[in-house]
Amino acid sequence: MSSYTLLVLVQRLIDIYGWVIVIWCLMSWLPRTGGLLDDIRAAMGMLVEPFLNVFRRFIPPVMGVDFSPVVAILALTLIERVLYYLIL
Repeated sequence: MSSYTLLVLVQRLIDIYGWVIVIWCLMSWLPRTGGLLDDIRAAMGMLVEPFLNVFRRFIPPVMGVDFSPVVAILALTLIERVLYYLIL
């Protein structure tokens, strides 16, 4: 596997994970009904929560708003750029 192929694969995985964070945040605004949507939300939460908890330790909610997803997406972008320069 070439370094370019590896880079593209890692970038796509980071992009997908970022979108999972965004979708999970949007789903958190929906009421819980106990159906398939809650199962999807729980599965996404198992993927997203451990990563967000890293940032929640350092960033407390401001007036009830959790900014850890924003910081997490910024961190993913930074990681993606660093990997780009390291691999190429």
